Amino acid sequence: QTDIASGGGKAPVQSKGLASPNPAQIRNIAIIAHVDHGKTTLVDHLLRQSGTFRSNEVVQERYMDSMELERERGITIAAKNASFISKGVKVNIVDTPGHSDFGGEVERVLDMVDAAILLVDASEGPLPQTRFVLKKALEQDLKIMVCINKIDRPDARIDEVMDDIFALFIDLDATDEQADFDTIYTIAKQGKATADPEVPGQSLELLFDWIVEKFPPPRANTEGPLQLLVANIDYNDYVGRLAIGRIRSGSIRVGDELLVAAEDGQRKEKVTALYAFNAVRQVPVEALGAGDIAVVAGIENIQIGDTLMAPYDPRPMPRIAVDEPTVAIMVSINDGPFAGRESNKITGRNIKERLDRELLRNLAIRVEDTGLTDTWKVVGRGELQLCILLEQMRREGFEVVVSKPHVVFREENGTRLEPMELAVVDVEEAYLGAVTKKMGERKGVMTHLTNHGTGRVRIEFRVPSRGLIGYRSEFLTDTRGTGLLNTQFDGYEPFKGELSSRSTAPMAADRQGRATPYSLFNLEDRGRLFITPNTEVYQGMVVGENNKGEVLNVNVTREKKLTNVRASGSDEAVRLSPIKPMTLEDALEWISEDELVEIVPSQIRIRCRHLDPHKRKK
Repeated sequence: QTDIASGGGKAPVQSKGLASPNPAQIRNIAIIAHVDHGKTTLVDHLLRQSGTFRSNEVVQERYMDSMELERERGITIAAKNASFISKGVKVNIVDTPGHSDFGGEVERVLDMVDAAILLVDASEGPLPQTRFVLKKALEQDLKIMVCINKIDRPDARIDEVMDDIFALFIDLDATDEQADFDTIYTIAKQGKATADPEVPGQSLELLFDWIVEKFPPPRANTEGPLQLLVANIDYNDYVGRLAIGRIRSGSIRVGDELLVAAEDGQRKEKVTALYAFNAVRQVPVEALGAGDIAVVAGIENIQIGDTLMAPYDPRPMPRIAVDEPTVAIMVSINDGPFAGRESNKITGRNIKERLDRELLRNLAIRVEDTGLTDTWKVVGRGELQLCILLEQMRREGFEVVVSKPHVVFREENGTRLEPMELAVVDVEEAYLGAVTKKMGERKGVMTHLTNHGTGRVRIEFRVPSRGLIGYRSEFLTDTRGTGLLNTQFDGYEPFKGELSSRSTAPMAADRQGRATPYSLFNLEDRGRLFITPNTEVYQGMVVGENNKGEVLNVNVTREKKLTNVRASGSDEAVRLSPIKPMTLEDALEWISEDELVEIVPSQIRIRCRHLDPHKRKK
């Protein structure tokens, strides 16, 4: 095995009888950053330039984004492991999500690594999630290397961004040693790195060198009894559930008897298969040693946070703790007239099994019983995380009905507390007034304003989480699609009072049938339409938004009456305004407490909570 990146260096020397090198020749690192700053692209080029792929191998872009949803949205949703060989050293690298809603993934995987590359956009600088991931990394006392990416952007402001990063380290109470970080400059898309932004690099050679030279080997006890804290869960059709974690102490072999420290006590298990990472693939091995990242098969019902231990000297490790979830939705079975037309996964048992399966690998989500038949409360970090779960369920063929998202309140000493968000808004100066006005209506308080003199301003607000539910689409409308809004959970504060609700109301179909162009054309003056002609509707299904604040029951199935009499020009073709289809996020943002979102494999519908208009009036 040779190392192409370093010009054909030697493969790492393996410890006796183990597939792992000795700990001094291992580096466990994570790449952490705000969403869309280039983490996955950088990992892509590290794998390519390390000789992981054959020269004639066809490799898709953003190779690590293996989920269909990740490719569609261009974001990382789940943390993933990979490895490569550089300068005779095995580098285990973890690509982490950048969106704050998936912060639970970051908290879990930081336990597997000893160092982190903090990636920051050369123009945008540190954003809320940069702060969050750096805070977690400093708490774990990881060695940090700062990587300023996209230095080829025409609006790059490298010096100011460096000052912002240093200020962020100080603000997070970093020690002198932590604040004395190394900085490398990259263009991840082109696979180039340099120590001086004025001198362009030709490859990532410098980054490979720094990973080996400046990052410490893992803190590992090769002589002690086995200790492995499970930080991630995977599944294999042939060997079942897989536990992924770093071996803190000792070694592990196929056929070993283990003791598992679970939440409900300890039990004995046997290792049936063992895998190590080679690039992004899991390759079977016979044994692995301290410091390496192992994938262990054969342990039934293994959970994230469990410890795998030697039975002769069991030493359980503290379980992984993640921040509390803050946003909840109610998920129930589809009881609408069209239920079961497209899928057979509609029963309460099907849905509960799927939600329980999500709990096994997602620490940041909770599922609670509500006491109502076939209805569950699903609590997560944010709207996006819950939307991703519901979208995955839709693609798997489930039918569910979902309520409006609401925040999770806390009670402390008789005071009702609500979650707050740090919102960082980047807009053109012309839209500053509109954004500030809307934030004020949502009980937001401006804490900081920076004008870089480029025509754009950056404003920071502290705003209640519930004030941001349903605001993103409004924000994009107010800023003509040019604004950036990033949010981050920022603690709890006493309840801020009631917020103003939506000023419009739904247009609801009053009968079942197919929508006709003629009837939709006559409703255009009343407000915005959500459906296109020929869409099947039922009584109580929301077909549009009424400009006035009262529910409007309409007949969208009416056809033009045919008569012998024709007036001049009366038979002109009906031309409808373009109708933008509702996405799941749009629908959840739009609905109020009186509406529900019906999710079926082929489409997203909005409906009234009570389908019968007579019950609605009560």
